[in-house]
Amino acid sequence: MNIEKKNKIRFGLVMVLALTVGLVSYPQAVKFIPPVYDALNQLKINLGLDLQGGIHLEYKADVSNVEGDKVGDALQAAQDVIERRVNAFGVGEPLVQTALSGGEHRIIVELPGIKDIEEAKKTIKETPFLEFKEEKNEEEMKESEKILEPMNEQSKKQAEKVLEKAKSGENFEELAKEYSQDPGSREEGGDLGFVKKGIFVPEFDKVLFEGGLKDGEIYPDLVETQYGWHIIKKIEERMSEPEEEKEQSSSEGNGGLEVHARHILFSKSSVEMFPELKYKSTDLTGKNLESASVVFRDQGLSEPQVSLKFDGEGAKLFADITKRNLGNPVAIYLDNEVISAPTVQSEITNGEAVITGDFDLEEAKKLAGRLNEGALPVPITLISQQSIEASLGMESLQESLKAGAAGIVLVMIFMLAYYRFLGLVSALALIIYTGLMVSIFKLSGFLSPWPITLTLSGIAGFILSLGMAVDANILIFERTKEELKRGRNLSSAIEEGFRRAWPSIRDGNFSTIITSMILIWLGTGFVKGFAVILVIGVLMSMFTAIVLVKIILRFIVGEWLEKRKWLISGLRIKDE
Repeated sequence: MNIEKKNKIRFGLVMVLALTVGLVSYPQAVKFIPPVYDALNQLKINLGLDLQGGIHLEYKADVSNVEGDKVGDALQAAQDVIERRVNAFGVGEPLVQTALSGGEHRIIVELPGIKDIEEAKKTIKETPFLEFKEEKNEEEMKESEKILEPMNEQSKKQAEKVLEKAKSGENFEELAKEYSQDPGSREEGGDLGFVKKGIFVPEFDKVLFEGGLKDGEIYPDLVETQYGWHIIKKIEERMSEPEEEKEQSSSEGNGGLEVHARHILFSKSSVEMFPELKYKSTDLTGKNLESASVVFRDQGLSEPQVSLKFDGEGAKLFADITKRNLGNPVAIYLDNEVISAPTVQSEITNGEAVITGDFDLEEAKKLAGRLNEGALPVPITLISQQSIEASLGMESLQESLKAGAAGIVLVMIFMLAYYRFLGLVSALALIIYTGLMVSIFKLSGFLSPWPITLTLSGIAGFILSLGMAVDANILIFERTKEELKRGRNLSSAIEEGFRRAWPSIRDGNFSTIITSMILIWLGTGFVKGFAVILVIGVLMSMFTAIVLVKIILRFIVGEWLEKRKWLISGLRIKDE
């Protein structure tokens, strides 16, 4: 096959490429062919949050219980989990990244095209934070109790004030409705009804049955029990047994005596009321979870449970936890709530655990599914949310497109005015380059697992690469003009122009690519988007400016142009 035939084939391939990218970029051109138009029109450019609107959520990651050298791994794991959750939800091109702000670790989630912010928050929050905790030791428990002392002291002081109000004659029922913390009697004005001895705790019984209170009298002091501080008022008493049995019953205690009373309760806080004070964290969390599945107790169908299987590290941690907690409960936390606290009967070394709870089969399946989709290794708290309107983004997009179109037109005018015929070829390559870039944006999500998301910063990178696309041609054409002035024929001058310009083009573009790769590696968000588009643009500009332009010139340049060298330059070059 001779050189002329090769040039024809290569030029034909360039034309096919130009036609293909043209149709992908502008499918309206084949609107008269519905099947082709419908297929091409399905290809869309993925627009970023700043262009199509959406939701911006910012979470604070609590890494206080993570060892310093493992914080990075925990945050990366949390980021991966959230990405899986929003991808499964069907969110197009989510951006999930970590950041450090004011000494706090943040996870930033951007969901383009999503309008329902509550649904998005629910989707992310559905990701469970699984953690295993053990009881604190005696010394740690005392420290926890000290935390509650100020709270209990305040409760006691308030009880003393209300007692003085009651003793001064204020309506006891109204005081009980206003202040009592006993949910069972508060709405009834603290009414306890008639009761026999032994119904209440000993401290309470002693006042009612042995305190010598008269009907309608208020006990002068606060009565402290395990539940808190009580203000007690005796209403009346009665005998529930027949009169003839009173004497016999009295020898056995109070017999059938019943006392009607009211009380006002001021609760006493205890460690049992605050699981976070009773239990302490272990190193076993959802990051060690390998799988979760639904099982049934004793092979039955009445009590669904969720079986957990840990990885190697988790199995070792769980074995250590059960070994040191024999006879004691180990609490299973899900999203910072205790869902089960079974007592350890024996050391468990097979790396398996079971979550039991008051849930039906569907709830058990959902829980297992959520755990399998990924349990967050660190708890997260929403601290900021923002809904971005698409109108602002579309306005910015239109302005950016206008700027890009104006830039292309001005560059083409310059190339035509200064380099004439060579400028015309360069302008054609620039059009192909533009179509090629748009096609890459559209096809990236269809042909690869890494779809490109176009943002305003990405458009800036694209427009910048337009200038670089003709920069290579300018170097080539200037070298070509120098060779023509030295007396070379046109074909030889063009070949030499490409050869001599290549080192400068290579070094300049590669330095841009290296800088962009550094931005991709170290940058975040929009900076990374800008760098990615710029790298793609530089690579495609080198392809069009060097490969395509050379193929086109090799096909077109011939005897007719050799006699009209003035068409390739603003200067008239005489033939030898």
